[in-house]
Parts: sequence; structure tokens; C-alpha cells
Amino acid sequence: MTNLKKSGYIVPLAIVSVLFFVIGFGVGISGFLTPFLQDAFDLSTSESYLVTAAIFSAFVIFGAPAGWIIKKVGYKYGMVIAFFVMAIGMVLFVPSSNMLSFPLFLIALFIGGIGNTILQASVNPYVTIIGPKESAAMRMSLMGIFNKSAWWLSSLFLGLFMDLNNVKLDDVIVPFYIVTGILVALGVFMIFAPLPEVKAEGEDESDEAATTGYAAGKTSIFQFPHLLLGVLALFIYVGVETLPMVSIIGFAKSIFGDTAQNLDSFAIYVPLGLVVGYIFGVLMIPKFISQTAALRLFSWIGIISVLLMIFLPGEYGIYCMALVGFSNSLMWPAIWPLAIADLGKFTKTGSSMLVMGIVGGAVIPLIFGFLIDAVKTTEVATVANYQTAYWLFIPAYLYILYFAVKGSKIRK
Repeated sequence: MTNLKKSGYIVPLAIVSVLFFVIGFGVGISGFLTPFLQDAFDLSTSESYLVTAAIFSAFVIFGAPAGWIIKKVGYKYGMVIAFFVMAIGMVLFVPSSNMLSFPLFLIALFIGGIGNTILQASVNPYVTIIGPKESAAMRMSLMGIFNKSAWWLSSLFLGLFMDLNNVKLDDVIVPFYIVTGILVALGVFMIFAPLPEVKAEGEDESDEAATTGYAAGKTSIFQFPHLLLGVLALFIYVGVETLPMVSIIGFAKSIFGDTAQNLDSFAIYVPLGLVVGYIFGVLMIPKFISQTAALRLFSWIGIISVLLMIFLPGEYGIYCMALVGFSNSLMWPAIWPLAIADLGKFTKTGSSMLVMGIVGGAVIPLIFGFLIDAVKTTEVATVANYQTAYWLFIPAYLYILYFAVKGSKIRK
């Protein structure tokens, strides 16, 4: 693998960690606004999840073009382009708020999602291939700490400008102007940032590995079954990772009522569980546990934590959300390197396909919203309605477990 020595990739990783923070911050803002937009636009539960769908649908629509862009300009300038596109999406929030236009709001989110698609297709393979492949999940876990910490901090940022228990659309104007400025500044910074280009083993067709490795003789990305199974695993994973974070406030409302104070404080549980899991990954992988073994273990933890959340009374079950977050933490860091392993010259194309799988973050929460509307018998969803819909987690975790046990090894 044509990656940098350990002493050489510390600075690039530090720079990329800022990018992961920005990704989490942007997605976090939209996630926290989901239940409040439901009230502002008088939306049903399923309609409110169109906010998440608008962001993540960009991944499947623009996933392939993102891979083409990165092939042309490289990882670094792919990141530069991503920041400027995300800035356009953010600034469009202002006219959508002034016009009280939900469709324009969705368009702004979709454009931001395009920028996020390019950014994801750039930074994830970059972190994976910049160092030894056996420690890729450790590096991804480190990036995850920045990403999910930003998800929680985004609510604190919004809290500086608005009452999160009584959100008005006019309140979003100032914070989104600020975020737009930050994104433009980061785009300019990335132009001059000391971020070297790296290539996976066999990606450079002049390398011997390009003609002797697993990818030798392959003519299509569809000849890599472990990648295709990995795309589905990532699709499912991003859905079950996003779902707790966008539904926990609604779940809390169903338990404690709309009049309860500080409902937004429950939002910290899932990111906290994720961050603790990422710290586990940084400390344990690969020294004490392999990427594959970690994925198997955390799939079982996910199954157990969801069953506890379903069967315990709501006022206790909601705290299991932290355990769900913990179980989700090492799935992305483990799935990504396992799925793009041995792709050689197809690495960038495979990465763009994995990015397309991120659309699961739109599909699965949307299915969850429809399930809530389908099972509820009153105007407001009850605790039992949420717990019934959370059964959606179980088959998802079972498939991820299959990928860890067998799917990722089919190439061998």
C-alpha cells in the first residue's frame, strides 16, 4: 500500500479530522431541526423525515459523479469543491426561511448533501489508505470522535441563537450565515493545506500490485462481491446509526410529554455512546482486536441493546439509546476498510459506490417514520408506537453480522 509512514501522516490526519468535524456538524444541525420543522410546517411524522431524506438522497444521486470528480482532481481538491458546494446549500436556508418554503428548504438540504457526498468520497478512502490497512478502523474511529462530537455540539451552537423548545424559522438565519462563512473559509484553507495525495495498493497501474493482486484482470467494479455486500452493509448501517439521533427527541416526547423541559438534553446520549465506542476502537484496534472481530462483537451488542430498549419501560429504555450508539460506533470504521480492501485501480470507484450506500441514512429513518404513522392510533405517537417501530433494528444488525462473519471474506 503506497501510504505514508506514521510520522508523515499525523499532520494530514489532523487536517482531515477537521473535515470530519464539519461533516458531523452539518448533519447534526439538520437532525436536530427535524422534530421542530414538523411543528413549523405542520408535517406528519413521515413527512418530517423528508428533511433527512433530502440530505441523504444526494449520496445515491451524486455518488458516481463524486467518484468521477475525485479521479480528475484528486482527494484534496475534491474536498475543496465539497466545501464550496456545502456553502451554497447552507446560504439557501436563508431565503427558504424568509419565504416559509419547505420545498426550498429541502432543495437547500439536497445541495448541501451533494457537497457532503463529495467530501465523504474524498475523506473516507483517504483516511483508510494513508496508513497500514490493519489499523484503518483505528484511524476511522479517531475521525469518528470528531464527527460525532460535532453532532452534539451543533445543538449547543443552535441553542445560542434560538430556544430549542420553541423554534421559529426566522431564528435559523444568523447561524446559517455563520456556518456558510466557515465553510467558505475551510474551502480556501484546504487549497493551501499540506495534504499529500495517496494511492491504494495497485491503484497506480504502473505498480506491480496492479497486475498481480486480487484486482488483476478485473474489468468491472461489479466483479468484487465483498464490495457489493459492503455497500449494502454500509447502507443499512448508516440508517441504523442515523435513526437513533433523529428520533430520540421524538421518543423522549412520547415518554415525558411535550411540556417536559430540556428534551434536547436527551440528544447527547447517542453521540456520547458513539464517542465512547470510538475511543474503544482507537485503544483496541488492531493491538487487541481485529477490525472483523470488532464488527462481529458490536453487531451483537447492537441486537442486545435494541431488545432492551424495546422491552424495558420507556423511561428506562430511552437510556439504552446510549448503548445503541456505542454498538454503532465501530461499524463504519470496520465496514469501510473491509469493503474497499484489494480493489486496486478500482479503489476510487468503489469508494464512490460506498458513499452511495449512505442513502440508507434517508431510507431507513423514512421507513421508521412510516411505521410510526402506521401503528399509532392517536394523533400523537406513543411510547409503544416507537418501541414497535424500533424492531427495524434487528434484521439490520443481523445483516451487518453476516457481513462481518462471511460477506467481507468472499474474495478470499
